[in-house]
This record gives sequence, C-alpha cells and structure tokens, in this order.
Amino acid sequence: MTHAVILAAGTGSRFGGQKLLALLDGKPLIAHVVAAVAHLPTVVVGPPELEPHIYPARLIENLAPEHGMTHSLRLANAAIDADDALLVLLADMPWMTRDIVDTLIASAGDADVCYPIRNGIGGHPVRFSPHARTKIAALPDGDSLRTLRDDPTLTRVELALENDAAYRDVDLLVDLA
Repeated sequence: MTHAVILAAGTGSRFGGQKLLALLDGKPLIAHVVAAVAHLPTVVVGPPELEPHIYPARLIENLAPEHGMTHSLRLANAAIDADDALLVLLADMPWMTRDIVDTLIASAGDADVCYPIRNGIGGHPVRFSPHARTKIAALPDGDSLRTLRDDPTLTRVELALENDAAYRDVDLLVDLA
C-alpha cells in the first residue's frame, strides 16, 4: 500500500505568512494538494491551523518546523506502517493532480525511489519504498529530501514528466497569478 505524506510545516516566511491557507480558485492551497491524493490514505505534517482544511487526511503536528522537511518526514515515517510505501508531496504545489500521483505510483514498480524528472531536474511527488524508508530516521535535519532521493544504494525510477505541476510551487504571492 502507498500512503501519501504532505509536508506542510514550513513557516511561509518568503510568502509573508501562512501561505497554505491562501486561496487559489476559492480553496486554500493545502486543499488542492489533499484533493490530488484523496484516494490514498494521507497524512499532513504541519501546524494545527491546517486541520480544518485537510479532510479526509489526518494531521500529524510538527511542533518544530525549524528542523526542516526531513524532520517532518521522520514524524510521518514513524506514524505509518513500515511495510507501506510513502508518496511524499509538498503542500505548496497546488497544481498537483491525481493523474500525476497515479502515474508515478504505477511507474515505481519495485524501485526504492521514484520521482518525476525534466531537463535533469527532479520534481515531486517522490515515492519511497519500505526499504528506502529504513534510511529516513538517519537523515539530518534540513529542507531537502535529495539526500534520500539520490542515495546511490537505492534503486530508482526517474519518470520523464513534462507537466509543470510536478515542478511548480508557491513561494511568493505573485506565484499564484
């Protein structure tokens, strides 16, 4: 089984505040990402103020967002059955679609890591097999999952994907235009 993990603990400092509650097409950004994975068991790792906007996902509170994305990933990893794969998404990518999610899961096969790639640049989401998950606890704090994604001891599938949603995030208010 694959569990979706939406990393949503960032402070939104470049945005000027809690960007995940900013509206896009009348819905908070976080709600768009949750909708793309609503068919999967899903956890959102973030602050409590997101909870009203993430149904049917469940919230795992991250009370130390300053430790970065890998800390959030460790929290989710500890809360999900070790035999399941994790599909890791970033909450500030509201253009994510179910089609991208399903294509990536179907393409992963037996690989430890699967992610979209375009012009040599990796995108999101990233799927980690149960074997790859055994390395999550040892990841250092920080804001990059590349250490695990690029681990040379893991097998990987790089999925050629042209859809901008796999590479496009929101950092500033102008990014919503």
